[in-house]
Amino acid sequence: MRLLTGMALALAVSTSTAFAQTPVKFTLDWKFEGPSAPFFIALDKGYFSDEGLDVTIDSGAGSTESIPRVATGTYDMGFGDINALIKLMDDQPDLKVKAVMMAYETPPFAVIGRKSQGITEDPKSLEGKTLGAPPPDAAFGQWPAFAEATGLDTSTITIESIGFPVREPMLAQGQVDGIFGFSFSSVINLKAQGVPEDDISLILMGENGLPLYGNVVMANTDFAEANPDAVKGFVNALIKGYLDAIADPEAAIPHVMKRNEVLDEATEIDRLKMAVAGSIATPAVKENGFGGVDMDKLSKSVEYLQTSMDVSDTPPAADKIFDQSYLPPKEDRMVK
Repeated sequence: MRLLTGMALALAVSTSTAFAQTPVKFTLDWKFEGPSAPFFIALDKGYFSDEGLDVTIDSGAGSTESIPRVATGTYDMGFGDINALIKLMDDQPDLKVKAVMMAYETPPFAVIGRKSQGITEDPKSLEGKTLGAPPPDAAFGQWPAFAEATGLDTSTITIESIGFPVREPMLAQGQVDGIFGFSFSSVINLKAQGVPEDDISLILMGENGLPLYGNVVMANTDFAEANPDAVKGFVNALIKGYLDAIADPEAAIPHVMKRNEVLDEATEIDRLKMAVAGSIATPAVKENGFGGVDMDKLSKSVEYLQTSMDVSDTPPAADKIFDQSYLPPKEDRMVK
């Protein structure tokens, strides 16, 4: 009996250990909207739990604000702008953050205006205008490099500091001529506020002299060192979520809707489709697989950041910024 009892206890302990899950605290860059659907797909479909992870996901306050959350260990992992990450790594060489998965192969950085107020898709049309800019906005962070790349006379342009909540309303009401933002956020928000689509002008920085990368999944380096399998599992599960969202955006949105019931389903489907087409499933991703980077492109992008974000002449190396070792094989990352 003692032997049987001991065996039963050992089995119970073994079973408990086998099903123990590693907790992962994750911060998004923004509110729960269409582009965050892949994260909730991975949660709802059990992709995270299949990797032995107990993941909690919180909303964010901007794609630059999520980085300190991860660096301080408040969150184990997060989603944020790789360009802001590079700047912080340049300023703080011991910053406890590294990028482990690329999500926005082409950044959605844009200046969005209204044709009725004189802004077209030509960057030169910004001269003489007033532009609204939330200071933490990642697109606004690239303004100096964008202005240099496009030869703008910035002395004729007025920049007005505004908050995220009033950004699109101020443009819709004509209080500013244009705004800085993510393409799929601001364009869709303007349409939802009644601005005619044919009155909205979109100037994408990536198509006008700034071949940068956008948002990445980041990991706290202490957490990654202590839990390498958890980081690999998180990335693997999330890539499955992204591939599902790319394949069927309409089916992806309910995963967000149940966490943010004030959303309009049709609006969020449009937002996700725009994100997929412009930033997520780009030609480079379709050729090389989702989640990785071209190290040469990443190295080159740092040169632009020396203009836009005052990155030093001795910036962090590409392989220090982005660690590809957590990615699954290329064949598991291909967009079908």
